Amino acid sequence: MAQPLYDIFAGMEKLEKVSLSIIIPVFNEAKNLPELFDELMPVLDKLGRSFEVIFIDDGSTDESWRVLQSLQQRRSTVRIIQLRKNFGQTAALAAGFDYARGDVIINLDADLQNDPKDIPLLIDRVEAGYDIVSGWRKSRKDRFFSRRLPSVIANWLISRLTGVRLHDYGCTLKAFRKDVIKNIKLYGELHRFIPAIASHMGVAIAEVKVNHRPRRHGKSKYSFFRFSRVILDMLTVKFLLSYSTRPLQIFGLIGLVSGLLGFIISFWLSYQRLVLNISVANRPLLLLGVLLMVIGFQFITLGLLAEMMVRAYHESAGKTIYFVRQIVDSETKPRSSAEN
Repeated sequence: MAQPLYDIFAGMEKLEKVSLSIIIPVFNEAKNLPELFDELMPVLDKLGRSFEVIFIDDGSTDESWRVLQSLQQRRSTVRIIQLRKNFGQTAALAAGFDYARGDVIINLDADLQNDPKDIPLLIDRVEAGYDIVSGWRKSRKDRFFSRRLPSVIANWLISRLTGVRLHDYGCTLKAFRKDVIKNIKLYGELHRFIPAIASHMGVAIAEVKVNHRPRRHGKSKYSFFRFSRVILDMLTVKFLLSYSTRPLQIFGLIGLVSGLLGFIISFWLSYQRLVLNISVANRPLLLLGVLLMVIGFQFITLGLLAEMMVRAYHESAGKTIYFVRQIVDSETKPRSSAEN
């Protein structure tokens, strides 16, 4: 019988804690993995701190899992996790975050386009007081029309819509404090929006320029059609940031505007019929006025129902609408929210 998930996480707490966790999602990167391992390990050894490297095999169909097993046998600091099928990069990263034990958690791609030598730069910024440090591939080695141009547009839209100004949301190379990333739940393809999602916690976010290299082996998993999903996810993030705890303010506002317009139209038509004796029976404007009032009522009702669902969710799950950085009192040492 499969081991319950809570038993797995309980067992993880008994393992030795480490200072740094490196999370690397893998999907059909068998040729890149040995080179990545040989580049990554010397960089981590020079840091002089305890670390772990977690490879998540996201349902690879090539020899990636066999290669990962051989790498794990070479170093005890390597942990490998095999997912049952290809769930996507967000799910692979979420699994890595759940199993990571480090105080600082860094994720990077397995395709060798992220340079492991940039890891110390991210750690330095975290130690300078930042909660999230995001890589910026300023000199990006990708095709312009299929990769770079959509990325520029998406980054501009995300920055404007969320208020978190970053040049490169799509860069996988990022560093997080444990108490921040452990409080974030990822769904869909929201991994690129982590800095924006975390912004409602009051985190300090920095961006550093990192090296970006051409792909050596294999092919990119990115397609132009993913751009549409980015736009939809961006709307989801905007809603979560602005209205997740007060949905009535967005649905109610739409309902009030719609209902008010419908009322004005209906009032004007009533004035024409009753005072000016103008026939309104065959005018499409009459139907529009009634439709707007009905839609307004429905949006307000939807907002009220959403308010009830939000309250039920937070109260039943024990969720708070705030996040504590640390607590200091006369009887205890400072402790972060992750220790509470």
